[in-house]
Amino acid sequence: IPSNKKERNRKLDDKRKKIKLDLEARERQAESQIQEEVQITRTLEQEIARLREEGSRQLEEEQRLIREQIQREREAQQQTGDSGGERCSKNNVTPKLKLKWKCKKDDETNGGYSQEMLFKLLGKYGEVLNVMVSSKKKGSAVVEFANLRAAELAVKNESGLSGNPLKISWLEGQPEVVTMASQSGQFLSSQGSLSNERDYESIVMMRMRQAAERQKLIEQMQREDEEEAAGP
Repeated sequence: IPSNKKERNRKLDDKRKKIKLDLEARERQAESQIQEEVQITRTLEQEIARLREEGSRQLEEEQRLIREQIQREREAQQQTGDSGGERCSKNNVTPKLKLKWKCKKDDETNGGYSQEMLFKLLGKYGEVLNVMVSSKKKGSAVVEFANLRAAELAVKNESGLSGNPLKISWLEGQPEVVTMASQSGQFLSSQGSLSNERDYESIVMMRMRQAAERQKLIEQMQREDEEEAAGP
């Protein structure tokens, strides 16, 4: 009987040792996995920081090249004596561009583009009056510029995100161009206050037309969104 008891005790000790060894092995494996995950996380954080820095440098370089291009064009205009006028559309309609990019319907990031991001992206070409990102029609937006030159530069130079480029086109066709006297010259007419008053009224009427066009465009985009949402 005593020998049987010793045998049972030995077997129990063997089981305890085996369980202990298994637990230690699992702990080592779990610790190794944690260290591996930490390393992967650090690598990802470093890669994200590198991409952000690279993207910032790329944006700064693009802005520098665009500034240089604008400066060269201004110098060329001064040399040809064509610096006294401003290029604008023939009917004083603010230029509008249509933007499209790839985006899946369930993509909450909208393909990487937001209203704030588009304002910043396109603002380097000139004053942006409005950015209307479609809430239901993924991957589309309309941008309204204050002047024709800024819109032309955006169409010619902007490509958007390298991983998801923009397709940019004129919303209502490329506007016909005319050259007008600068606004500073408009208020220096020899006809005095009467001319100033007429100029002021014409500017007010132009702004009212632009506001009406903007409202019409917003309503059109809303109708398109509703039609797409009601579709199959």
